Amino acid sequence: MGSRGIQIVGMDVKELVLILNKALSDEWLAHYQYWVGSKVVAGPMKDAVIAELVQHATEEMAHAELLTTRIIQLGGTPVLTPAKWFDLTNCAYDAPADPFVQVVLEQNIKGEQCAISVYDKLMKLTKDADPVTYNIALQIIEQEVEHEEDLQSLLEDLNLMLQRYGGKK
Repeated sequence: MGSRGIQIVGMDVKELVLILNKALSDEWLAHYQYWVGSKVVAGPMKDAVIAELVQHATEEMAHAELLTTRIIQLGGTPVLTPAKWFDLTNCAYDAPADPFVQVVLEQNIKGEQCAISVYDKLMKLTKDADPVTYNIALQIIEQEVEHEEDLQSLLEDLNLMLQRYGGKK
């Protein structure tokens, strides 16, 4: 922990660490949701969806790494137990109980939209108070926006295919 690095933060550092731990919990749950979804997803376009889910799982883990590093830099402790993720999460966890590609895509789009809102709030909170955290949030939100777009494109393609050839919609 760098004492000068903490001194330049123009807000309550304990509050910021809590906010970052909530985001960290979201990232861990998102990572698992993508990873397990990639294992159980079924239906048309399954291979394209699996590839996207695996890529997003990897990127969510990278987000968790960024957040953990920042929490430690601020003198905080990252969430230490998975059970705590459910207490702290902003975005919850949607188990892919229905593995149909359309349902899995919709669940993950909802998760990305929540993440975008979380990082938008974090950016607004830290813009003038903590440029280091602001830049981390900016980096993450860029990928979350891309994830939402990727998933919505897959869902759009799936819906077009289902309309044309029939099937669950």
